[in-house]
Amino acid sequence: MSGFNSGRRLALKQGFAMAAASAASGLLTGTPARAAGQVYNYKLGIALDATHPTTVNLTAAAAEIARASNGRLNIRVFPNSQLGNDTDMISQVRAGAIDFVSTAGLIWGTLVPVASISGIGFAFPGYDQVWKAMDGELGAHIRGEFAKVNLMPLPKIWDHGFRQVTSSSRQINTPQDLNGFKIRVPLSPALTTMFKAFGAAPAGINMAETYTALQTRVVDGQENPLTILQTQKLYEVQKYCSLTSHVWDGFWLVANLRTWNALPEDLRQLAATTFDAYAVKQRQAVAALNSRLRDELKGRGMVFNQPDVQVFRDYLSKAGFYAGWQQKFPAGSWALLEKYAGRLA
Repeated sequence: MSGFNSGRRLALKQGFAMAAASAASGLLTGTPARAAGQVYNYKLGIALDATHPTTVNLTAAAAEIARASNGRLNIRVFPNSQLGNDTDMISQVRAGAIDFVSTAGLIWGTLVPVASISGIGFAFPGYDQVWKAMDGELGAHIRGEFAKVNLMPLPKIWDHGFRQVTSSSRQINTPQDLNGFKIRVPLSPALTTMFKAFGAAPAGINMAETYTALQTRVVDGQENPLTILQTQKLYEVQKYCSLTSHVWDGFWLVANLRTWNALPEDLRQLAATTFDAYAVKQRQAVAALNSRLRDELKGRGMVFNQPDVQVFRDYLSKAGFYAGWQQKFPAGSWALLEKYAGRLA
């Protein structure tokens, strides 16, 4: 993993350098005036499958934008990591090689640390707290941090759901059941440190490689929302699903700031309004899907159990997990998290 991480850091550094050069050039030369009839053809990358509600609604929003703009703004959605894995796409959007990327706050946290704060383990007890936070002050605070690295997040975050632990060999009922458990996680320090606190052995693996890693038993399990179990067909290589709801995460839709500012004001307004409207539709679609997915996955052979979530939160508190993460964020950021999630540390 050390060679992989070194390559990942190099890729990010190269992306940052290219973005900085691009931004500097823009400051020196200014953005050229655009003709009223200019056509803009943009690319949007996402790692999720084309059938996932997020991808479906991004694609529908792009079609609506093209129609409403009379073909002046065309945004093509590339699903299923066609433009690279999440780390690659983050570097590309910073460099201006692609125009939009949609990925999880936990993954954006490698570049914008505060973006991962909503994914602190066992922080949010439910959706009431999530939407108040992310459509309120906490979400606004996170979006402000993206601007510091020349990126433009759209106002509404898309629902990726509460994450559940799955396994090919065991149910997870207590924190002790995670001891020694080899589990795939995305490339996220927040999730990695949480599972290490439980004594598990987390492995950072990109989504495109997860099915194979489970199939070949490189790892014993993984953790994701139920929608991912369905769209990525992980039920084919996992037997048990423990409803830990250990982390909520959402997908930020983020544009290269210079690309975004190159659009005329009417097209920026159209894109922002349309994408936000479809973000709300996506949230509703995920809620409807989650309400039936448990039964569907049972029908495909998965076995479910419901652990006592408070036991896991108490374990992390006693282990110093929250106190440790509190030190990694500015005091104001942590205060906003606790305003909605309740006291953690």
